[in-house]
Amino acid sequence: MIREALRLPVAPAAAAHPPRRVRALLGSEGVAGLLLLLILAALAVFAPLLAPYDPDAFSGRPLERPGAAHRLGTNDVGQDILSELIYGARISLTVAAGAAAGTVALAVLVGGAAGYAGGWLDLVLMRLVDMILALPRLPLLILVNALLGAGLGTMILTIALLSWPPAARIIRAQVQSVRQRGYVRMARGFGGGPLYLFARHILPQIAPLIVFGLVTAAGHAVALEAGLAFLGLGDPTAKSWGLMMRHALNLPGLLLTDRWLWWLLPPGVCVTLLVLALALIGIGLESRLDTRLKQR
Repeated sequence: MIREALRLPVAPAAAAHPPRRVRALLGSEGVAGLLLLLILAALAVFAPLLAPYDPDAFSGRPLERPGAAHRLGTNDVGQDILSELIYGARISLTVAAGAAAGTVALAVLVGGAAGYAGGWLDLVLMRLVDMILALPRLPLLILVNALLGAGLGTMILTIALLSWPPAARIIRAQVQSVRQRGYVRMARGFGGGPLYLFARHILPQIAPLIVFGLVTAAGHAVALEAGLAFLGLGDPTAKSWGLMMRHALNLPGLLLTDRWLWWLLPPGVCVTLLVLALALIGIGLESRLDTRLKQR
C-alpha cells in the first residue's frame, strides 16, 4: 500500500515529461516558435476545410470590401483573399521544407567529405565553397530563375544550390573535430570503413548542427521565395503570399485607399510570422547547441 501510494504522483510527472524535454531542447523561445509553426502547418494541411472558397474561383465582384461573404474581401478579379491566404501557407511551407532539405543535404555531403577526407579533396571543395560565397546570391537567384523559367521546383532547386556553402563550412569544421576523437580513431583501427565511421560515429555528433541548419535554411528560403514571387519570378499559378503582395501592389493607387489593409497587409504578416517562428526555433536550438559544444 505504501509503495502504491508513493507511485501515484509519478503518473502526472511522466505525462508532463515530453513537454519538459521539448522545453529543455528548444527553450522558451523555441517552444513559442514551434507552436506558431504548428499553427501555420495546420493551416496548410487543413486548407481545403478552412478556406471558404476555391482560391482560383471567381467567387465575388472585383475589389469587394470585407464582409460576411468574404472576410478579407476580394482581389481585383473577384477571388477570395482569405482563401488565397490560407492556401498560400502550403506554397511557403513547401518551399521552406524542400529548399532546406536540399541545402542541408548538399552541406552535409560537401562539408562532411571535406572534413573527413582532408588533403586535396578538402582543398578543392573549400575553394568551391569560397567561390560560391563570393557570388552575389540575390542577383544570381534572380538571373537563374529568369533564365530557367518560373516554377516552384526551379525555385526550390535554385535556392538550395546557392544556399549550402555557409552550412558546409560549419559542418566541415565539426567533422574535422569529431574524426580526431579517440573512439573514432579506434574504430578506424579495427577496420571501420569511411562510410561506416561517418554514419555510425560522426553523423550522430553533428546531428544538432544539421537540425539547426534545416531551421535556418527554411527561414531563409521563405524570405527568398516571397521576394522572388514579389518580383514576378515565382510560379504564376502558385498562390503564394509573395505573389499576393505583387498583385496587390499592381493595383494603381492601392496605398491611397484602405484596400492595402485587407489585401497587402495580411500576406505580409503571414510571411513575417513564418520567418519569426523559424527564427525563434533557431534561437532556441542555437543556445542549446552552444551549451553542448562548450561541454564537449
